[in-house]
Amino acid sequence: MSIFSKLTWTELKLFGREPFSVIFTFAFPLVVLLVLIGSFEPDDTAFGGARPSDYYLASYIGVVIGAVGLIVLPVHIAMYRERGILRRFRASAVPAWAVIGAQMAVGLVTAVVGSLVLIVAGRLLYDAALPELPFRVLGAFLLGTLTFLSVGFLLAVLARNARAAQAIGMLLFFPMWLLSGAGPPPEVMGSGMRTVSDLLPLTYVVRAIQDPWLGERSEPGQIVLLLALLVISAVIGLRLYRTA
Repeated sequence: MSIFSKLTWTELKLFGREPFSVIFTFAFPLVVLLVLIGSFEPDDTAFGGARPSDYYLASYIGVVIGAVGLIVLPVHIAMYRERGILRRFRASAVPAWAVIGAQMAVGLVTAVVGSLVLIVAGRLLYDAALPELPFRVLGAFLLGTLTFLSVGFLLAVLARNARAAQAIGMLLFFPMWLLSGAGPPPEVMGSGMRTVSDLLPLTYVVRAIQDPWLGERSEPGQIVLLLALLVISAVIGLRLYRTA
């Protein structure tokens, strides 16, 4: 088994032992999703003709991505940095690509599992629709996940310790969660809140997944912005990692 495989398997087991990570990846999005869907009538006009179950199921996949990227991953890596584990990896000649790649792989796996939990629950309890354009949804999911994992990695190497990473991650996550389309539909927001929503990266992840899920094409600008954020976060994060 390669170093990358061993690290990935170890990190997966460590993830399962962290109640905080499990709650924010699986329990929190699922509970809020079910409450929100049950709070609206199926023919509510605030969702632009979509059923609330379809609208929120697509958007809460973005919430899973946000939780993994902004809360789970930064806290875990910042804890490694605080305890000197990253330095020990370097001292042991463990390649940086294996360490970072294992973290990204675990983040991707947990985002996939968390999304599947939502899809199964939405289908069984509310007969939520599956994606109209599944391959476009899959592409948007992969891009959004990699982007937020890169952002999370950058937050981790910028934070002084795990507590700081947790505080910063939550400070970023909760406004994004509420205003990205996973909270009130944009149609019922005031103009000021819609303007703020348009500035939040998670909004573009939610829209990039939601549009093809509901049978519409994603706007190219959403994809370009996510790609730019992915590249910028990855480049800066990798440079800072060398001195972490």
